[in-house]
This record gives sequence, C-alpha cells and structure tokens, in this order.
Amino acid sequence: QVQLVESGGGLVQPGGSLRLSCSASGRPFSSYVMAWFRQAPGKEREFVAAIWSGGSTKYADSVKGRFTISKDNGKNRAYQQMDSLKPEDTAVYYCAERIGGMISTSSNLYQYWGQGTQVTVSS
Repeated sequence: QVQLVESGGGLVQPGGSLRLSCSASGRPFSSYVMAWFRQAPGKEREFVAAIWSGGSTKYADSVKGRFTISKDNGKNRAYQQMDSLKPEDTAVYYCAERIGGMISTSSNLYQYWGQGTQVTVSS
C-alpha cells in the first residue's frame, strides 16, 4: 500500500514562490507516475503536473513555464516548484501516484492520493 504525504503549502503573495513536497512509502514497483492535482472551492479537481519514473514530464497549460515538477529517487520524493504564483493558483494541492502506467491527466487513473495541502495566493 503506497502512502503519500504532502508538505509545503501556505500563504504567499502574488508573484511569490512555494515548493511542495510529496513523500512516498510502500511503493511496490519501480515504474510509476507521480502527479500533482489541485482543487479550488466550487471547482473540479484538475491536473497540474506529472513526472514518470523514467523522467518525462507533463504540465497543464495554465502552469507551464511557472511550475516545475521533479523527483528524488533516493528519498522517494516528488517536488513541485511553483513560481510567479497567481491568485487563481489558490487551491488544495494533492499528490497522486499511478503504479505501472504512463502519465495521464485523468485523476481516475491514479490509485493513491495524499491528504492535500492548502496553497493560498493573496495580497
């Protein structure tokens, strides 16, 4: 059973930066995808970014050029560096993992989820 724990959320002013971290444990296979989704109040959960165990990445158009996803295999962690934050980035951010598949933007294909961390961008 994979367990995911996010950290790094908080309150930041527009134009600021935050780095989210997702720590994974219990992963049974070496092929996986780690992804970040977010959900704002009154909106559906949406794909933000993902990284495959082989290293390829994918980003939502809304964050491309501002967010960077990375991973540290030795620490079983994924990170999301978020720069030039905008008020519309305000949401609960969730780490998710898909075992044995390729990158997908569909949340239904991810088997494991963290508890979420709040990111608020406001002056």
